[in-house]
Amino acid sequence: MQIEKRDNYTLILSETSSFTEFYNSFLIEEKKYIDNNIVIQFSDNINITTEDYLLFLNISVTKKQNGTSFVIISSDIDIDDFPENLNIVPTLQEAEDVIEMEDIERDLGF
Repeated sequence: MQIEKRDNYTLILSETSSFTEFYNSFLIEEKKYIDNNIVIQFSDNINITTEDYLLFLNISVTKKQNGTSFVIISSDIDIDDFPENLNIVPTLQEAEDVIEMEDIERDLGF
């Protein structure tokens, strides 16, 4: 796992082909970034199922309740298969846009 601190978010990149290995490492690291917006970008060679993505749902809800954003970058899935409160976008630019929009919503009291 590679972690990069950006201006207004922390980018976490998977470097393994094992989702289970990445997820377990992520759960440990995520606690260090509780007050940060988080973006996860999976490597192209990782095999992820719909159920794997759904493991992040509770984290996404908790982050939103705490006033931060959680976004997953993946272009290989149909986002209509997932709940609305799990932000999945195809590119890093769109992830940054989601964070910016959610920051504006929080500033406006939504």
